[in-house]
Amino acid sequence: MNKNASPEALIQKQLDAYNARDLDAWLATYAPDAKQFEFPATLRADGIREICARSAVRFQEPNLHAQLLHRTVIGDIVIDHERVTRTFPEGPGTLEMLATYRVVGGAIQEASFVFGPKQLDEPSSR
Repeated sequence: MNKNASPEALIQKQLDAYNARDLDAWLATYAPDAKQFEFPATLRADGIREICARSAVRFQEPNLHAQLLHRTVIGDIVIDHERVTRTFPEGPGTLEMLATYRVVGGAIQEASFVFGPKQLDEPSSR
């Protein structure tokens, strides 16, 4: 990881890797001992191995995409408001998400996520 990259540039790099479904490039934006939380403080993954295990299946979804709606940067904290397209167990759809990242030494040290309700796609009529 480029330790001289700004927090905003690093988070953009991870978003680009996410949208390319490039798990290795996405994981490379995280510190080895990074943690992921569901807001406010539910630990979901502790360390890069758990982050990888938790994310690997998602990166195989053919419609996986995060549209950045708004980004706020204050120092080493980056907050993204996104609309995420996924294939949920119930079918394809979207949800809105707030992701708060703390960047330390050129890598994501902590990420915390707030998930909005799932909006499933309407079945196509033929």
